[in-house]
Amino acid sequence: MIRHFLRDDDLSPAEQAEVLALAQDMKRDRFAASISRRPLDGPRTVAVLFDKPTLRTQVSFTTGIAELGGFPMVVDGNLAKIGVRESVADTARVLGRQVAAVVWRTYEQSRLEEMAEFAGVPVVNALTDQFHPCQLLADLLTITEHKPALAGLTVAFLGDSACNMSHSYLLAGATAGMHVRVSGPAGYEPDPDVLAKAQSLAQATGGSASYVLDPKEAVTGADVVATDTWVSMGKEDEAEQRFAPFQTYAVTDDLLAAAADDVAVLHCLPAYRGKEIAAEVIDGPRSLVWEEAENRLHAQKALLTWLIHHHGGER
Repeated sequence: MIRHFLRDDDLSPAEQAEVLALAQDMKRDRFAASISRRPLDGPRTVAVLFDKPTLRTQVSFTTGIAELGGFPMVVDGNLAKIGVRESVADTARVLGRQVAAVVWRTYEQSRLEEMAEFAGVPVVNALTDQFHPCQLLADLLTITEHKPALAGLTVAFLGDSACNMSHSYLLAGATAGMHVRVSGPAGYEPDPDVLAKAQSLAQATGGSASYVLDPKEAVTGADVVATDTWVSMGKEDEAEQRFAPFQTYAVTDDLLAAAADDVAVLHCLPAYRGKEIAAEVIDGPRSLVWEEAENRLHAQKALLTWLIHHHGGER
């Protein structure tokens, strides 16, 4: 059976814990030479497709694939014009016969799902408009390095509760048994289907998932506070109209006073100091942002290793 990672709940709680444990192990011994730790030796090729701007995703996946013994074949989506020049299904059929896996940073989730339907190899979501699951693996890895356990922790995500990071926090956090509160202004609530799925997951893991309008209520007692830009890619024309309603959701020292004394602060980057997060917060002692950025590498190496092993190695 081909395993894909299209959204955070594609991993069960046990599988998520397994990937995170492997990521911790790989981080401790980054250049281990054993074949079990280099599943792409050959080298085998992984197609890494970018329809959206990228820095951390491109750096972490290309570096990670190389460290796993493989070759990262980076494809510029503006040149390939997948879904325009030829269909997603036909592209998938071509790629799947030549590569070990497909990593895609694109727009609609449906495009990724169509790629997975026809590729015949594992497909990884490197970001869509709906979800950013690889980022959440990195975030959870970062939290495990500073907190005794994920289960039972309270995490608050502030900002655009309808964005991909909010949705991924709901699903991944609930899968890990965390108490997830997403908080943003009215009109920017999370997708009700995603929230309902997170609440269903939380019932099984002992966590919880909720949308909280008041940002202070959301961060009260929180062990982790996370945020993201208020203007996601593709919504740049909304920047001016978003500023006023989002101001009270900015992560500042004053807001963090309501959180736990040892609160950890996360931001998936790029950050806009003075807007969604204060400079003294992101550059201060509570910030784990730079470790979080590095952990994209280790989490994605572990994920690719796990997917390829579950795909049965060589085709």
